Parts: sequence; C-alpha cells; structure tokens
Amino acid sequence: MGQWQFHTPDGVSDILPDDCYAKRQLEKQLRELFQRGGYQEIETPGIEFYDVYASGSGLAPQEGLFKFFDQQGRILCLRYDGTVPAARVAATLYRDSQLPLRFSYVNSMYRYNEFGGGRQREFAQAGVELMGSQSPAADAEVIAMAIEAAQAIGIKDLQVSIGQVNFFKGLVAEWGLAEEVAQKLPRLIDAKDMVALEELADGVGLEAKAREVLLLMPSLYGTYDVLDQLAGLVSNPLCLDALANLRAVLEQLDLYGLLPYVSLDLGQLQSLNYYTGIIFKGFTYGLGFPLFSGGRYDQLVTNFGRDLSATGFSMGLNFAMQALRRQGQNLPDRPTVDFLGYHPSRRADALARARSMRQDGWAIVCDYDNQTLEALRGRVGNSDYAKVLYLGAEGDELITLTNDTQGGKSRG
Repeated sequence: MGQWQFHTPDGVSDILPDDCYAKRQLEKQLRELFQRGGYQEIETPGIEFYDVYASGSGLAPQEGLFKFFDQQGRILCLRYDGTVPAARVAATLYRDSQLPLRFSYVNSMYRYNEFGGGRQREFAQAGVELMGSQSPAADAEVIAMAIEAAQAIGIKDLQVSIGQVNFFKGLVAEWGLAEEVAQKLPRLIDAKDMVALEELADGVGLEAKAREVLLLMPSLYGTYDVLDQLAGLVSNPLCLDALANLRAVLEQLDLYGLLPYVSLDLGQLQSLNYYTGIIFKGFTYGLGFPLFSGGRYDQLVTNFGRDLSATGFSMGLNFAMQALRRQGQNLPDRPTVDFLGYHPSRRADALARARSMRQDGWAIVCDYDNQTLEALRGRVGNSDYAKVLYLGAEGDELITLTNDTQGGKSRG
C-alpha cells in the first residue's frame, strides 16, 4: 500500500453533497423533459466490448478509450459516449420495432484524454437520439430539444450554431480539389486563418465565385440571408441540397419559436467522416467550449448491421453546472435536515414521530446518544441542522432549539 489510497486518479473527482444534490436535480429536470418529448430512457453498460467503438472506420479515437482485458483475453473499454451504444441497441434489441425510435440517456462517460480546462475523464452526459427519420423536421426536433434542455436547467444566454457538412463536401466536388487539399481545408476554415485560405485559393486557382465562398465560410453568420447569399455562388447539387435542408430546418425551428437562438455557420466542419448532414453546437456565456453538440449521423447504425438514419445531441452536465455558476444562477439547494432529540423515556414515541414526519416530507435525524435537553441547547449554535427539536418527558409538543429563541415550541 502506498499513499494513493488518499487520492483520486487524475481527471476524476468526488462529488460532495451540495453538488451531488444539484446534479441530481438537473438530471431529474432533463429526464422529465426527455420523457415528455417521447424519448424513452435507456441505460447501456458502463463496460462495452472494444469492437463496439472500433467497428467501421472507428467511432471513437483509440487514444481516448479506457481499454482493458477480461479473463478470456477480449479487449473491453469503458463507455465513451451515449450515441454509439444507442446505435448498437437500435440495430439489435430494437431491430423489429416501429420507427422512428426515440432514446434518451443520462450516464457517466469515460474518456482517457479528456483532462484539463474543466474537462474530466469521468463526466455525466445527457442526450437524445432520434433514429429512423431523414426528415429535416427530425433534425429541428433534436435541436429544439437541446435548446429546451438548456433552458430547463436554467441557462439563460444561449446561441446555437448550425452547419451542414454536405455543403462542404459539395464544394470539394465542385472545385475539383485534391484529397490532400480537401483534408487540410476544414482545419484552416475552423481556425479562420484567412491568410492561409487566400494562399490556398491562389494555389489551386479557384475562380472568383469559389474564392468568395471560401473566404466567406469562416465569418458568415445569420439565417435565411446566409442561404440566399450562398445559393447564388454555388451550383453543385450537393451544395444546393444542403442549403435547402438548412432552410427547411430553420423554417421548422421558426415554428417552434426558437429562431432567435439560432445562427448558421457553414464553417463548422468537425468530424466530417462521422456526420452526414446537419451539425450544431450550443454556446453560453462563461463557458469556453460548447455546452452541447450534435447532428445527423446516418451511417453510424450500419456499423451494427442495420441501415437506419439518425440524429441526436448530448450535453455535459459538468459543463452545465460550471456555466450556471459563472452566470450567477442559483443551483438547486440541498434540502435542510432537522435533528430530533428526546427524553430517554420517549424513545419509542420519538422514533414513531420521526417516521411520521418523514412521511410528511421532513428530512430528520434522530438522536441515538441520549443527549439531554441542556446538552442539545449548548450545541445548537454549532449545529449543522436547520432545526434541533426535543421531545420532553411528558406531553406531545416538540421543543424547538434555535440560535435566536431557545425553548420555543413546535408541533411536528
């Protein structure tokens, strides 16, 4: 035995009563919201076979997985996210179920390389997955659910950036870019490196319209005006379909009354091999990274043997609590606990009284040390309890001991 029995590993931490209660309340609010939206909660194993995440082209970065072996020598890993296990469930246990499927989850995730800057190797994540619909209305429903989830837990300042990966893929085809250039371009757009983008445009000989689109992508934000502007600058069918898809999603979000929260960002180009259409991120004040993210991933479930379109989002609850604190929002307060002392002759009565009070919604602890009324009065000033009560030798009244008026009476 060394000194490590007194510590937690890097990237994980104990959650103490106040934070634990607040976190559970946020989880409860999200569960109720998801359930009212028709999303049925599932809880997948904390341990999966490595093959679940290694299928296809790899659904998670291998350096980010906690990997280990079982007694048969098979590689296992801790749950990396909620989406991939939900896809496995949809392709196997729900293969013959009516579509679309609506799943939700609130679970702990484990990522080896998520450490520093507020990121943890173990963290709570909540999300939904809508599987079996290619409709823009499905994408809008998930985005709306993400916005409503943030609002449900108290986030006030929220902005959602929406992109469409097929717009970029169409540009690559329209401009005839080489594979090497196409792989380099998303990083430059995301970094808003205008000098490098201009050099690239010159190097590959982009025409005037193509050059204009390329230089607009890192900085063009808005809604319908963005779509109108870009529609006149591109001709590839994939690009035009992507713009039409974005317009349909915006129209649906407008019906939800959520358009003020939304801005298009065609420079949002992460995970191009994973997402197949709409992508989005939610940002809020006081948080240096997205509060939630999601999008359409129509090819994921095929890794488990079923052709099933899908869209979803996830939110980090640790990030949500951090944002609420920085915004000055009050997290749910842990309920107060009262203390009940009693005369030795009234033990049975006190226990019965405590049981009745708990049934009525009180949180109360009984004294099992036979402390006298005088002893309790001497300790009340340093008590962690909201109230210290005492059941005397006779009668049915509880004496309430407080810092202000010791000896007052209260009925339970």
